Amino acid sequence: MQLHNFFRSGTSHRLRIALNLKGLAYDYVAVDLRTEEHLGAAFKALNPQGLVPALVEGDVILTQSPAIIEWLEERYPTPPLLPKNPEDRARVRALAAIVGCDIHPINNRRILEYLRKTLGCDEAAVLAWCASWIQDGFQALETLLAADRQRSAFCFGHAPTLADAYLVPQVESARRFKVDLTPFPNIVAIDRACAELDAFKRAAPALQPDAQ
Repeated sequence: MQLHNFFRSGTSHRLRIALNLKGLAYDYVAVDLRTEEHLGAAFKALNPQGLVPALVEGDVILTQSPAIIEWLEERYPTPPLLPKNPEDRARVRALAAIVGCDIHPINNRRILEYLRKTLGCDEAAVLAWCASWIQDGFQALETLLAADRQRSAFCFGHAPTLADAYLVPQVESARRFKVDLTPFPNIVAIDRACAELDAFKRAAPALQPDAQ
């Protein structure tokens, strides 16, 4: 497998976590968003959207991190990232979707670049934009996590799931955007628990080869 990704990309980060949790080896191919390499012809031949990540296995090219992670779950079902019970699976998917659908897409690089370059927003306004949507999503997540008396140290149950793979990169992003995490003790505790696991440690942005 080849993983075409960027160290600081939240979608790339979540996919690295998923691959590590599955115990799958991959070749790390850096795509430098800082120099707009993702908009060049070479990368767009893999993904016409010009978005990371892209996962290549043989002749198969996969894009969109939710679809790739679902493919991993179907192709490499052990260890699972989703519980067996349909209702539990829906709950885990919903927790992940709060991040993947309602927080990350409106805070990703191309949106922030539009705010800066097209709308003329300064960095204070950009940070305020990011904080608004992260706090909104995290408030809902925190409420759902606090209400689940069955879970242990993670988002659901007693082991990391799809939801944790989505949440941890968003916490990383929240810290980068200077969001106060004090109102979200359950989220902070989950992030701390995941940080103890090798799969999450090895996926951390600061440890990737293009982070320097």
